[in-house]
Amino acid sequence: MITVLQREKQTTNQITGNRRWWALAAVGVTMFFAAMNQTVVSTALPTIVAHLHGFSLYAWVLTAYILTSAVTVPIYGKLSDMYGRKPFYLFGLIMFMAGAAVSGLAHSMEALIAARAVQGIGGGAMLSMPRATIGDIFNPRERGRWMGLIVSIYGLASIIGPTLGGWITDTLGWRWVFYINLPFGLAAFVAVFYALPWVRTEHHAKLDWTGSLLLVLALLPILLAFTWAGNQFAWSSPQILGLLLFGIAMLTLFIFNERNVEEPLLAPFLFANPIFRSALAAGLLVSMAMFGSLLFLPLFAQSVLGLSAQGSGIVLTPMMLSFITGSFVGGQIISRTGRYKAQAIIGSLILLTGTVLLFQMDKESGWPVVVRNMVILGVGIGTILPLLSVAIQNTFPYRVMGVVNATQQFTRSLGAVIAAPILGTILNNQFSSRLKTNMPQQLQHAIGSLPTASRQALLDPQSLTSAHAQEAIRSRFAAFGQQSDALYHQFIQTVRTSLSGSFHVLFSLTVIFAAGTLIACVLLKEVHLKQDEYYQNEG
Repeated sequence: MITVLQREKQTTNQITGNRRWWALAAVGVTMFFAAMNQTVVSTALPTIVAHLHGFSLYAWVLTAYILTSAVTVPIYGKLSDMYGRKPFYLFGLIMFMAGAAVSGLAHSMEALIAARAVQGIGGGAMLSMPRATIGDIFNPRERGRWMGLIVSIYGLASIIGPTLGGWITDTLGWRWVFYINLPFGLAAFVAVFYALPWVRTEHHAKLDWTGSLLLVLALLPILLAFTWAGNQFAWSSPQILGLLLFGIAMLTLFIFNERNVEEPLLAPFLFANPIFRSALAAGLLVSMAMFGSLLFLPLFAQSVLGLSAQGSGIVLTPMMLSFITGSFVGGQIISRTGRYKAQAIIGSLILLTGTVLLFQMDKESGWPVVVRNMVILGVGIGTILPLLSVAIQNTFPYRVMGVVNATQQFTRSLGAVIAAPILGTILNNQFSSRLKTNMPQQLQHAIGSLPTASRQALLDPQSLTSAHAQEAIRSRFAAFGQQSDALYHQFIQTVRTSLSGSFHVLFSLTVIFAAGTLIACVLLKEVHLKQDEYYQNEG
């Protein structure tokens, strides 16, 4: 039955009858596969970098993937509305698997980075297609329940991924972290091929190639600037300012092009809608608050609280479990009530509470306090994210579902890319300043007598992130003879105190992001979710 159906062409992406459950399974497999890839690879990165001798290019293994996936999301969204989701799902999976295979074969960091960029081209499809396909399967009233389930799948993969990645790296070798994607990708390919329809378009619309090129030329330098700023170059350096100015100029040309082209890549009328603007702002700010927590809480747990590497890795588990619970329960409530604004405000209040509690943590905070705060934060994020997609999908005609979802997903990805370098720069600057202030004169004199390389290594804010790093620090203090142990422990306490204050400033920004989310949710206009058939959503 499924084999026959998949060969027939239809005029829309809509999926009805029993076939929609096969399509839902295909979406779930694809979402799990894409999320698992990121978390599995991140665990293996230190081993990969050590094996390929490419520490200076460490960030590019992730950055290359993020850049290519972010800039292709809007393109996939527009094309899928014109020609159907299926061909771009399949193309994305092929590119993803090709990138994974080449990554596993890489013998240099440059080859690995290039392969990850290819994977990112496929990843753009994995990011943009699943939410749009939920809109193809269910009416607006039903989407809350299933959108929550899809978000929960992402959370589950985020819990399983790090453990699986560590086990694969330790037992099979880091190359299998990439090879393991191939059977998952093949399963997703088969599921999509048989479950999703081929779409027969009534007219051959022209793709906005000029807009696509201008968007890439605008986003690449801006994303590169946020990635490099504070790391390779100072924020005020000519390189960063030049990239930002060029990106802004291209963005201006892109906006001008979109206003005048017949079939724009990102339709300007989307941004004229107040629900779209509020939901987009909320999604951007939630992503910044979420990634500000995900990226830096393990570092806080290990460097400030003194947890082991394994303990700091597990610190995110309570957040992801509560994230799954919030997404699932919140989705059920939306589908039952047909309303979302009250839940959006409650979720943002919970998120704000969680970030305030993070802000209050210091080096005296214990493990139970961290777990409590993470659970609250996870519930808040999980409650908000699914309903933003539902609210936007409920607002626009079905025919632009792909563009709407792609624009929203692109904004969330942009939030993650922006948050990481900004917060990282703040943490580094605050740590350096506080360390100088907090360090006793005797300790300053002792460290000042060390060689430049050893001195710089000691002043790295990640100097407490592993037992190996701490042993390296202790060995450097051995040069001070009988005072070595006393100076070492004094240094460790000074670093923890300085980092605690630095995280205090960093987490204050997540409070601002959460407060902005609350404002956006208060401004979010509510339109009762439609329970009728798709053609009524065209009104």
